[in-house]
Amino acid sequence: MSTADEEMKFRDCLPLYIGCEPQFDDLNGYCRRPVVEMESHARAFYESICRRRTVREFSADPVPDEVIRLALRAAATAPSGANLQPWHFAVVKDPALKRRIRVAAEEEEKAFYESGAPQEWLDTLKPLGSDESKPFLEIAPVLIAVFSVNHTSLDDGRRIKHYYVPHSTGIATGFLIAALHEAGLATLTHTPSPMGFLNDICQRPAWERPFLLLVTGFPADGCTVPRFGGMKKTEEEFSSWLC
Repeated sequence: MSTADEEMKFRDCLPLYIGCEPQFDDLNGYCRRPVVEMESHARAFYESICRRRTVREFSADPVPDEVIRLALRAAATAPSGANLQPWHFAVVKDPALKRRIRVAAEEEEKAFYESGAPQEWLDTLKPLGSDESKPFLEIAPVLIAVFSVNHTSLDDGRRIKHYYVPHSTGIATGFLIAALHEAGLATLTHTPSPMGFLNDICQRPAWERPFLLLVTGFPADGCTVPRFGGMKKTEEEFSSWLC
């Protein structure tokens, strides 16, 4: 996208590109590193990201808005189907809104734990210490509601359908989690089911579907994490090489 296009909103650029012949720019910003440097960067990232843990005990200490903005901007660089970027991130800091989200989520979770979940699923969750009580939804300073967006509506009345929506949103969310971790924040992916209440509370339209709720902040003093949550598959279990 050219500099002039970057000054326009993405939605306004779509009519200039959809259905048109492809245009290409030089690849800028890429620098091929020496092998030793590649391995050093790869190792540094691994050593950082492997320290990431999901936490449920958050401090109420505020998080700088600029840190959240930069993490969201990093997430928005993720690849997506046809580059249509089918996601929306609603940042919730207002205590009253966080309270509403907690009440609605706990209502759904109570039904899940009491009658909606098969025993096999409950047994799987048991070593993680998860239950219907979600105080972190009020304590954590920031909640980021991630929505998958089904289409973009243009001013000329056209509706541009989005493709590979959940796949694209999942990739962007992974970028977001990694960016927040690199900034020194902890996160928790929370997915009460159903999550339709998020559309109402976050004032999002019906064609946006709640994907997950990312609880964000600093770990509380004395925070503990479940031992089972730190057990990861070995390389032989999660990958195979066809050489």
